[in-house]
Amino acid sequence: MSNRQQTDLGQVVDLVTGMDYLSSLMLANPAVAERQLIDFLDALLASPPDPGVFFQLLEQARAPLCFVEEEMARSYHNKAVPLSLDEEQAFLMVVQAWRKMGRAYALCASLEEPATEEPNYQALMATILHRCIYYNGMVILEHYRARRELPPGVWLDLHGFFETAEEWGIAFMPVSDPLENSVQATHCAAAYVTLLLIDVASPYSNSVRNLNLIRRWASMWAPLVGIGALENDLELPPYVVELMKDLPLHPSAAIEGSAQDVRRLDTGRLGLQIDHALGQLRMRFTPSQLGLGEESSSHVARLLEHLVKPWSQSTSARRFRRFASEGIARVVTGFEAIYFHVTGEPFEQPDSALAYSRGDFEQLFTFRDRADPGQALLIRPRADFPVERWSVINHSANGFRLGRSESGQRVLHGQLMAVCPHDGERFLLAYATWLMQESAGGLIVGLATLPGIPRGIGFRPLDQVGVPTIERFAPAFILPPMPAIGEEVSLVLPPGFYHAGRELEVMDGNGHRRIRMNHVLNRQADFERISIVEL
Repeated sequence: MSNRQQTDLGQVVDLVTGMDYLSSLMLANPAVAERQLIDFLDALLASPPDPGVFFQLLEQARAPLCFVEEEMARSYHNKAVPLSLDEEQAFLMVVQAWRKMGRAYALCASLEEPATEEPNYQALMATILHRCIYYNGMVILEHYRARRELPPGVWLDLHGFFETAEEWGIAFMPVSDPLENSVQATHCAAAYVTLLLIDVASPYSNSVRNLNLIRRWASMWAPLVGIGALENDLELPPYVVELMKDLPLHPSAAIEGSAQDVRRLDTGRLGLQIDHALGQLRMRFTPSQLGLGEESSSHVARLLEHLVKPWSQSTSARRFRRFASEGIARVVTGFEAIYFHVTGEPFEQPDSALAYSRGDFEQLFTFRDRADPGQALLIRPRADFPVERWSVINHSANGFRLGRSESGQRVLHGQLMAVCPHDGERFLLAYATWLMQESAGGLIVGLATLPGIPRGIGFRPLDQVGVPTIERFAPAFILPPMPAIGEEVSLVLPPGFYHAGRELEVMDGNGHRRIRMNHVLNRQADFERISIVEL
């Protein structure tokens, strides 16, 4: 946007001028449109027009801003952390846009002349406060989707807007929000509860795909949740919100301040709604028929079952107890690196399947005068697989919580890793189930270990008549059966190779043999764990 355009925006006193500008946004180029919208908000914040015009312009800007920022956010959603420079810049710009929109609505509210006895004024203030909660909530959601630690004060801001709505008696006043639901009305309390529900759903352990579903359902069902002050100080609910603390919903045992600042949630009807939805899915209703999205029934059912306990505020005992720990765990990523550290030697092709890359041939051509014509060509891969050192925060029988403050390899949620525990000598297979980048740049990762001691193998798929479909073998791992915990023998391999009943040729220290794949036990970002049968 030119300086002249920005100056003109700063002098907007009528709706037509602002609407004309919004209608000229270059939505086909989200990066340009985002810059235009940021300049638009900056101009309104620097020189706000009449409150009525201000409010209508902000309402008109909501839809294009939502479209543009969602497009911008695609560049860093589901990416490994720490983000690249371009991804980081996109994240900062998106968060900046949400913050500016929230500040613009807050400024609009402060410019309105109080008229508390007029219904139209109360409805307007309910809408403005709803938008303040909504855009502060988008800041929180964007940090979750980028796997970033929340900035200080973000929950206090959210609590403050909700408390203001309570004080003015408009927390439950119906508000229209076409971005979320064009049919059903919402209110400030529902927008506030939506963020609390998203937070208790363990956002750092969910994919962006699941987070978007969780957000959709939380927004749809938040009106079912009651929120209010404590009726009896002696009977505390399991979880509470303290409006004067920079915390979301948390266990009531941690209450330290005045009971007047404490709010409780009544999620009884929400729990019944989830049970009802699960029942309908079992009766072969599709998720789209229930308004739950376009996902598969099995995926939606698994996610709903995961949400039942946190959204009904019922605690469940951990399957394995966690123990605080101190020490250093060694971690490696990538199939070839993991193979090297699991087996103690680099992965190599057998002579019968040896094929040379362009680099191999260039090396042979360059140094052909040094080659012995009577000796077979043998080019070994470089065994240069670095090991990272992570601090152990705690551990249990089936996983670890690790932290890393210094720079290192990027980590993807659901990524396969090999970890050598602080109190062990062998590498175990694990994958990232919880991942967050701290404000200072460090990473915290929760790892779930795959059962059994892995054994490195090479594999290649076979066609229906037993002929290899590719010449070269690829590294993979076999995990032994563990009947005591109901685990069958399984194969861990890169994604994309699984077909039910497909046969593979595998090779290890015992030679070559064939196996058949049965069903998927675990499917994550860069691997699949498949049950197998030896042939």
